[in-house]
Amino acid sequence: MIPLVVIRHGPTAWNAEGRIQGRSDVPLSPNGRAAVRSWRLPPGVGGPGWTWLCSSLSRARETAHLLDPAADPREHPALIEMNWGAWEGRVLAELRLAGGSEMIEAEARGLDFRPPDGESPRDVQARLVPFLESLARVAVPCFAVTHKGVIRALYALASGWDMTGRPPEKLRDACAHGFALDDQGRPQVKRLNLDLVP
Repeated sequence: MIPLVVIRHGPTAWNAEGRIQGRSDVPLSPNGRAAVRSWRLPPGVGGPGWTWLCSSLSRARETAHLLDPAADPREHPALIEMNWGAWEGRVLAELRLAGGSEMIEAEARGLDFRPPDGESPRDVQARLVPFLESLARVAVPCFAVTHKGVIRALYALASGWDMTGRPPEKLRDACAHGFALDDQGRPQVKRLNLDLVP
């Protein structure tokens, strides 16, 4: 089994405002940079031979550099955040308030929830599968700094959660989430919510 440890990027100004970021290239905020500088990889995770990967968005790339200044993370398109289309930059709480029962029905679609002109979690899984298969072929343990939507889609893929209702285990921020890939690239959950804050 090949270890894959995924980490969500540090906080941004849009995170603090509750705005949907999606593909918008919002950088880490000053508070976000300070937070990431305080993070430490959990004991027993990482070491020689591990590869760093990241989303092409600056908040993920900078998080990877701050976590390991010696790392030279390789960007991969499969790790970019879910495309939220027309809702990027909007506040989710306001969308829920304005959308009423239609928004409740949309969110209840789970893996098939799709914002206008955007991507569904199932679409995210479709781009993750060949990425995971390629990691299995290389067979090198990896860190991947990515986004909440990607981590949730990966967790759903590994656990069988259909993204309706609450997840079997809540994924917390400022944590590393451990998965393992079999020789076909199929993910399994190993350990979630490994604290990055000492």
